Amino acid sequence: MARDVIRLSRNTLLVHLRFLDMALSRLQPAAADLVELVEDGQGLVTDGQHLAYDPGFVLRRYKEAREIPVRDYLHVVLHCVFRHMYIHHLLDRDCWDLACDVAVEHTITGLNLKAVAAPREALQQNEITKLQKEVKQLTAEKLYRHFLDHTPTKAEFKRLKSLFSADDHGFWYLPPEVKIQITMQFRIGAGGGAGDGASRREASPDASGITSAAESEAAWSDISQRMQQDLETFSKRQGTEAGNLMQNLVAVNREKYDYTAFLKKFAVLGEVMKINDDEFDYVYYTYGLKLYEKMPLIEPLEYKDVKRIREFVIAIDTSGSTSGELVQRFLQKTYNILQESESFFTKINVHIIQCDADIQDDTKITCREDFDKYLQTMKLHGLGGTDFRPVFAYVNSLIWNKEFRNLKGLIYFTDGFGTFPEKKPDYETAFVFIDDDYNNYDVPPWAIKLVLQKDDI
Repeated sequence: MARDVIRLSRNTLLVHLRFLDMALSRLQPAAADLVELVEDGQGLVTDGQHLAYDPGFVLRRYKEAREIPVRDYLHVVLHCVFRHMYIHHLLDRDCWDLACDVAVEHTITGLNLKAVAAPREALQQNEITKLQKEVKQLTAEKLYRHFLDHTPTKAEFKRLKSLFSADDHGFWYLPPEVKIQITMQFRIGAGGGAGDGASRREASPDASGITSAAESEAAWSDISQRMQQDLETFSKRQGTEAGNLMQNLVAVNREKYDYTAFLKKFAVLGEVMKINDDEFDYVYYTYGLKLYEKMPLIEPLEYKDVKRIREFVIAIDTSGSTSGELVQRFLQKTYNILQESESFFTKINVHIIQCDADIQDDTKITCREDFDKYLQTMKLHGLGGTDFRPVFAYVNSLIWNKEFRNLKGLIYFTDGFGTFPEKKPDYETAFVFIDDDYNNYDVPPWAIKLVLQKDDI
């Protein structure tokens, strides 16, 4: 009976939400005894390959309201689509679990689908309304940040969990070897329905058929991107109506960037006095073999070509939309990267330019001490409109006046839109946008676009 309920729930979702076909095909239902695995009586678990269900739990939910198992099924599927179980380096597991459940339930409600309109939807509305006043977009990442900053009490956590939870997340945090063992058990459950003892005994787990966490995440990433493309094209009408779903898909599918690796692309090749263990002079090598027969002389070179920062420009957008704290954090992170031993030459020439619609300030940095002093005494000037062109004109004048000998890069830090120069400069240019709304910023083809979230810096 539980298997029939699960099958009916899956078919109901497939009829009403055709763009979920790949996701529903990826997740295989599996009857399982979840007593030792789940917490607080929840009877649904996913490992990214199976939807494991406790038969008694499913039947009790169906008896309460036939829409509940359908909503629960969709709840678990969306956890996979949004890749909530593949998060790393959590500061607070309870906050993340709650954020994921709220994001998923809000997404389901936004579909306006009668087949998933379970009674808990009405009970959630007051909490959703409160959160929307404080969090602009109810994605798991933004809700997680909100709950970290405004951590609910233990009693409040319990109340919110009872409103939004539909499955158990304990599997997400288990060690890899334990996950494999449990997944093998789920495979047995998928081979036969509840009470189908013969089928379950005959099913033999094949470890080779179990995908790793990285492979499972990659598969769901592909499904998620295809869903987004489908909603933007063939199922555009449904995509327009499912605004919450599209927000979450855009958020989870946005390309993640490593600012540290990015900044090092602006490094230039230079020669420093340092023992190079990778190379040695073959003259001494052969001379040693000749003089001492089997005794080569190895003399490493006393200089080494390394990539370090020598000359570049950091342009700071000081228009009204950029906060001083955000600029401070960006410069501090940039400085932390640059002060690594392998990043700075002994002498550098870095200009930090503040600008809005005009040049407001230019500070020259020649050493670590200058950077330290600037961070301690920095004040923002401007707060006008945004125009990118004055910076490029100013930097070109610096090059013309021999202030730069070999300028390789300019990093423009901004959180808004502005007017770009028409021509490509003679140096690499990157625009670093700070954005929490997942906008699609347009930059000229000659510029590098890097979109970071506030948490990234």
